[in-house]
Amino acid sequence: MADKKSKQDTGLIATMAKQYNLDAPTFKATIMAAAVGGGKTMDTLSLAQLLLVANEYNLNPVTKEIYAFPSRNGLQPLVGIDGWIKLANRHPEFDGIQTEVVNDKDGKMIGMTASVWRKDRSHPVVETEYLSECRKNTDLWKRMPNRMMKHRAKAQAIRTAFGFAGIYLPDEFDTDEKVVDAVVINQEVKGAEAMKQKLINKGEANDAETRSAAEVN
Repeated sequence: MADKKSKQDTGLIATMAKQYNLDAPTFKATIMAAAVGGGKTMDTLSLAQLLLVANEYNLNPVTKEIYAFPSRNGLQPLVGIDGWIKLANRHPEFDGIQTEVVNDKDGKMIGMTASVWRKDRSHPVVETEYLSECRKNTDLWKRMPNRMMKHRAKAQAIRTAFGFAGIYLPDEFDTDEKVVDAVVINQEVKGAEAMKQKLINKGEANDAETRSAAEVN
């Protein structure tokens, strides 16, 4: 049984590697290097889980549209803001997204509201996320709380509007905050830059239409 599962995992890696015109060992090494932060090691099962979700939603794990995030409960396949925007833009009923800051009586930002419009509905799907519930003790959240809240609200609204299942946000897990910034900032992976650029170029060629309406910032 274990041998059969191992062969299935290997077959998945080979299949996805072919999509990027790479051999399986190179693809596997690049994904493992790019997806994992904080010196964590990704085992074959975690890699297979990541690639299964990436393949199902056609998300690029090298550009961190989807990535393996080290949490205290193990590695979790999570979707970054670029991935959520891509999923929305690709949906045939997507008709726009808008965010609005929620301030307290003193004008201080306490939350962010995101509204997603669908062509087949008369009212937008609205989600509000609150800073007190989402904020992490990391450099990014300290320096750019508005931007991080905007990303959080957008992702939640997109997921609710289109019912995407089985994919999550980093904030939904008990994460190791020491590696949050390293993953979210999308730092370059030493020794994999050339291969990474090749995958990025291919991904952009395949999905050029999905990025035109993205409001990432």
